[in-house]
Amino acid sequence: MDIKDRILKLKEEKNAIILAHNYQPKEILKVADFMGDSLELCIKAKETSADIIVFCGVDFMAESAKILNPEKKVLMPEIKGTQCPMAHQLTKDIILKYKEKYDAPLVIYVNTTAEAKAMADITCTSANADKVVNSLSAETVLFGPDKNLAYYVQKRSDKKIIPIPENGGCYVHQSFTIEDVKKAKEKYPNAVLLVHPECNPEIQDVADVIASTSGMVKYVLNSDEEEFIIGTEKDLIGRIEIELEKLGEKKKLIPLSEKAVCKEMKQISLEKIERCLLEEKYEVKLDEEIIRRARKAIENMLKVK
Repeated sequence: MDIKDRILKLKEEKNAIILAHNYQPKEILKVADFMGDSLELCIKAKETSADIIVFCGVDFMAESAKILNPEKKVLMPEIKGTQCPMAHQLTKDIILKYKEKYDAPLVIYVNTTAEAKAMADITCTSANADKVVNSLSAETVLFGPDKNLAYYVQKRSDKKIIPIPENGGCYVHQSFTIEDVKKAKEKYPNAVLLVHPECNPEIQDVADVIASTSGMVKYVLNSDEEEFIIGTEKDLIGRIEIELEKLGEKKKLIPLSEKAVCKEMKQISLEKIERCLLEEKYEVKLDEEIIRRARKAIENMLKVK
C-alpha cells in the first residue's frame, strides 16, 4: 500500500477531511477532499460533517477552520515554518491605534491572526473584498493588512479606504516587477495576463484580469484563449492543470516569475499528512472568546452575496 492509499484509509477510519489551499503542490492537492481559495475553504470548513479537519495551508487558514468549527478537531500537518508573514503584520496594538483615530468599521482580510479577526466588524477574502466593503453603509473603512488589496478595492468603491498598517503585504506578490511582465509578454505576446489583487498597483494596472486564485482557475477553464501568464504563487499552475486534466484539455500556463514561491505553504508533505492523521498532533487551539468574536466577523462576510 503506497502513502496515498494509507492516507485515504486513515481518513476513512477517522472520519477526517483534508482541505488544501490552491498553492499546495500537486501531490498534496490530489489527496485532498477539497481544494480552494480562502473563501471556498472557509465555506467548506463550515459545511463539513467530518470529525477531524486536516488543513494543508498556513496558520491563519487552519485557525479560520477552527473558528467555524470549534467543536471539531482541526489539525495541521506541520506548524514549524507555516506562519504567514502578512497575517502577523496586523497586530492588536496597530488595530487599537487606528480605532482610536477613526470611527470607522474594520474590514479584515482573512489572511490575519484569529486575534485580529476577533477585533473586526467583518472579514473578507481576495474573492469578495470589494463586495464586502461596498456592503457597508459607512463612508470610511479601515482595511488591513494588505495595502495592495486595499488599492484594488479602492478602485472599485466610492468609500474612503484606509489601509492598516500602511505597508502591509505579501512578499510573494510584491516580488513581481514590470520587468517580469515585459519578459513574459515578449515571449508570449498572445497570452492573457492574470494577476492576484495582492500584486503591486503597477502590476494590477497592466493586467488583463485581476482575480483571486479560484477566480483565475475559473477564468482559464472558461476562456477560449490558449495561453495564460499566471501572476500569483506558481503552484497555482498545478491546481489549474488538475482541472484541465479532468476536462481532457491542455492550455499553456506560464508563471509570471519562477521565483514566486510561498515557502510557508511548502512545509507540508504527504509524509507529514500521514503522520498527522496517525498521531493527531498539531491541533489548533484558540481562546473561546476569540473564537466567538472572530466567528461573528467571518459569518458577517459569509452573509454578503
